[in-house]
Amino acid sequence: MVALDESIIARLKTHGKTFEVFVDPEGALAFKRGEAAKIENILAVEDVFLDAKNGDRPAEQDIINAFGTTDALKIAEKIILDGELHLTTEQKKRIQDEKKRQVINIIAQNAINPQTKAPHPPARIESAMDEAGVHIDPMKNLDEMVSITMKAIRPIIPIRFEEVRIAIKLPAEYAAKSYGNVASFGSLTKQEWQNDGSWIGVITIPAGRQDELYSLLNRLTKGSAETKFLK
Repeated sequence: MVALDESIIARLKTHGKTFEVFVDPEGALAFKRGEAAKIENILAVEDVFLDAKNGDRPAEQDIINAFGTTDALKIAEKIILDGELHLTTEQKKRIQDEKKRQVINIIAQNAINPQTKAPHPPARIESAMDEAGVHIDPMKNLDEMVSITMKAIRPIIPIRFEEVRIAIKLPAEYAAKSYGNVASFGSLTKQEWQNDGSWIGVITIPAGRQDELYSLLNRLTKGSAETKFLK
């Protein structure tokens, strides 16, 4: 349960009245977006108010009329899901900054420039987002924000989501210790151990993670791994 002084108010207007609860801002946002979160860990006070700041409570019959129950946890769930969260300016900015970073990382790891087949650096994606005026909505989940962002920046930079298949050969001296890390990096579609102890595999990865894969291979095999771009 979150401390009261760190909570915000979630508010729902229904049946001619306003109902409020004190909630953890980030936990309530996660719950509202459908992410796994326990309502009892989100509430600062297990109670429902007409005016949370003044501590005014509604009549029991008004609660029943509006929610069909007096269970504070079930009522809080509905208020969070259907109502409004009143974030402070500082809370809103912190959440927006973190979500922007996550959106940039997802796009950088999964998208490429279709003209060069190379990933876009995060700084280029962020610059395009700023130029396009992308607004990071704290209430939207990551998938929604990534979709909105991709649509907004396509007129500015050539970009699309794409997967690639890469064939990899690990030399015998590194194969036994390295193939597990390589295989788990993406979706392994084929693998084969050679008579000389070397390992050959084909993995599918987001196109934007190619440089990350090559760095991993260089680190594991001291630059001796062989690769072939299949798509």
